[in-house]
Amino acid sequence: MAVGQQIPVHPQAGFFGAGPYPARRAVIALTAVVAGFVLTAIWSAPFVDSVIGDSVANGLLGYDAKATPISSVLAGTLFAFVSGLAGSFTACNIAAFGAVAPLVGDQAGEKRSALKPLGWIAAGMLTVSVAYGVIVALVGTRMPQFDTAKTTGLSPRSVQSMIAFGVVGLVFLLMGLIALGILRNPFEGFTRRHPAAPLVLMGALIGGFLIGRPYPLFRVMFRSAAEQHNVLYGAAAFALQSLGNIVVMAVLFLILTRATGGRVQRWLAAKPARIATVTGVALLVGGTFTLLYWDVRVLGRLGIIWFPMINW
Repeated sequence: MAVGQQIPVHPQAGFFGAGPYPARRAVIALTAVVAGFVLTAIWSAPFVDSVIGDSVANGLLGYDAKATPISSVLAGTLFAFVSGLAGSFTACNIAAFGAVAPLVGDQAGEKRSALKPLGWIAAGMLTVSVAYGVIVALVGTRMPQFDTAKTTGLSPRSVQSMIAFGVVGLVFLLMGLIALGILRNPFEGFTRRHPAAPLVLMGALIGGFLIGRPYPLFRVMFRSAAEQHNVLYGAAAFALQSLGNIVVMAVLFLILTRATGGRVQRWLAAKPARIATVTGVALLVGGTFTLLYWDVRVLGRLGIIWFPMINW
């Protein structure tokens, strides 16, 4: 078969719960969950948030992003995008990379526009982030995320983070199990008629990260939007924050689908069960990490329960 020739995909192949599925689904799922657990235990928030996130933001903005107040609406919108980009690898955004595998799987077997699936992701993401930005502009000073006071136990801000990321993590886990064929897709008919629906849902989950995000640079932007009480500013700032969050993910997706000359798509299409495997594993790792890190590890850090953590 010629290098550039498209490999036909099984007629039932799909990137979300449409099969065909791998033979050892339970083993694959368990391995992915264990990998998510290990990632949770070894994750270093100080390194990712400060060494990577703060350095990127300070370098792009040209000043200390944490210490310098946002002086205007224009400065705030620029800060929103840059802080979103800087926060790409923080714990509150790492699950976004779980969307890369489904995006690549959606491209396997036939020629499609690389921008279309990214557009569906962005549609779901911006719907949530814009709506939340409007809410913050209207009532933000009375929301738990506005309060930065330190407490000895669970603060209202921590509870909000646990709820938001707990929901996101659970949905990612369910999507991973559906992708592997372990659980049946309860919306099978709907997703068959609207194949972009899972991408929109993943985008909405990424937008939902903002609802729980405690990342210091995000809180700077949050407080600015809440104090301005400017609905347009709030909507724009939160939209740009989310767009910044997925820039690295989008670049990685384009590299895998375009810069490799289609080798990744051909590898997936050669055995269509690989699409379900890669998609399911990515979603399960991301979902496990998100749920454990923000709901279980938080309790461990506060001494409420025991959870293995490597501090570095």
